[in-house]
Amino acid sequence: MNKGSFGTVEPCFFRLPEPLALEGGRTLKDVTLAYETYGSLNREKNNAVLICHALTGDAHAAGWHEGDRKPGWWDSVIGPGKALDTEKYFVICSNVLGGCRGSTGPASFDPETGKPYGMNFPVISIADMVRAQNKLVEHLGISKLFAVVGGSMGGMQVLQWCVSFPEMIEKAIAIATTASSSPQQIAFDEVGRLAIMSDPDWRGGDYYRESGKTTPRPPAHGLALARMIGHITYLSEEAMQRKFGRKLRDKESYGFDFSEDFQVQSYLHHQGLSFTERFDANSYLYITKAVDYFDLSKNGSLREGLREVKASVLVISVSSDWLYPPYQSKELAAALSAAEVDVTYREIDSPYGHDAFLLEGGQLNYIIQNFLSHMLVKDVMVRDFPFIREGASIEDAACIMFKKEVTHLPVVTETGALSGIVTSWDISKAFALKCKTLEELMTRAVITASPGETVESAAGKMETNGISALPVVDEEGRILGIIGVEGINRFQKP
Repeated sequence: MNKGSFGTVEPCFFRLPEPLALEGGRTLKDVTLAYETYGSLNREKNNAVLICHALTGDAHAAGWHEGDRKPGWWDSVIGPGKALDTEKYFVICSNVLGGCRGSTGPASFDPETGKPYGMNFPVISIADMVRAQNKLVEHLGISKLFAVVGGSMGGMQVLQWCVSFPEMIEKAIAIATTASSSPQQIAFDEVGRLAIMSDPDWRGGDYYRESGKTTPRPPAHGLALARMIGHITYLSEEAMQRKFGRKLRDKESYGFDFSEDFQVQSYLHHQGLSFTERFDANSYLYITKAVDYFDLSKNGSLREGLREVKASVLVISVSSDWLYPPYQSKELAAALSAAEVDVTYREIDSPYGHDAFLLEGGQLNYIIQNFLSHMLVKDVMVRDFPFIREGASIEDAACIMFKKEVTHLPVVTETGALSGIVTSWDISKAFALKCKTLEELMTRAVITASPGETVESAAGKMETNGISALPVVDEEGRILGIIGVEGINRFQKP
């Protein structure tokens, strides 16, 4: 399969049907989330992958908007033939609660006043962002996500998903992130917020409203400064040395004034200025505050905070990342392991610093694809499956098969244990042989799979025995789901 971009994509919007209760105690009404999707949701609705964006990202993770000069921010990883293959997966990305790219945030209108929230917007947390995303996932008809993936603040959301909704996730990939914000990280965020709030144009966050006939200017200078501070933490010293060194900007010698002598100065000014054209200053305040509050430990123990996690977790760090250094990822992986979570740790060797999670497409594609392709039966089995109780009639079985469009129907006891299986061929044979009960025709010696068995093993059983589906049972013989050739093939490498 050729690797390529997903193509043109249209933004979508979801309005939560009910007010959202927030961790801080307030309730937010009329919440809207902007989102995009790539690929198709399969019939079993078990191929959905949620992408969580970083601090200043948005829902446009891949593909192109009409008139774009560049694709979505993770187009290197999402698309046909890439790690998040849109021929296999249904990929979703939403702009976070508190954002300014289509989702409800400080710049949105307060339904009670008809004016922008400004600083009347409630303080939010990463958990609040995830609860809003969960409502979107439910709206899309998805009861379980195959994977949740994200870097930086997106990685925090991934971990919060694992804690808040452990039963809803099969796999989780947290990249260049942490389980709690460190004092140094909080300090950088605080300086950025003060840069914004010290700008006279901030006006206490009330820069949206008109004053007479004059519309106040946004605090562009303060926001640009905040971005410059933040951007320094995204780069490594090696990356800055390689990119700029001590090169001068459009001159051959020092100016001996306070102009931009060095190229690195010009670069930071450009980053700050361009950022003010796409981001809201108040959103920056609220989102960085949510990052500061993030801490998954419970009673002082990270292991305790992670003990309910059910997903298989991949933790990826970046060798030169000093914003979220590798030791924090190793601590996270160790805590997950101590909590008896299936965890894998990988480190990207890169000179690009924290930004490597956006730039190292080659390494990320390799690591993520290998993790997602190493699947167990529980990852692809259908949990919401039709079955029939012992003692039912052949006509009942035939009716269920016809209505549900299935060819294999497990027969279960009152306690949920697998008693046998009946196929569409058995039903046809029953009418020809004039059988009267299911017990006369169902197969009792059923070949089964276990949830922790590899997909390759289950596929081998099907091929060896010439069957197209296997019931999945637990250690007590209770049926948990069913896995078929179609489901396996959908996730196998082409």
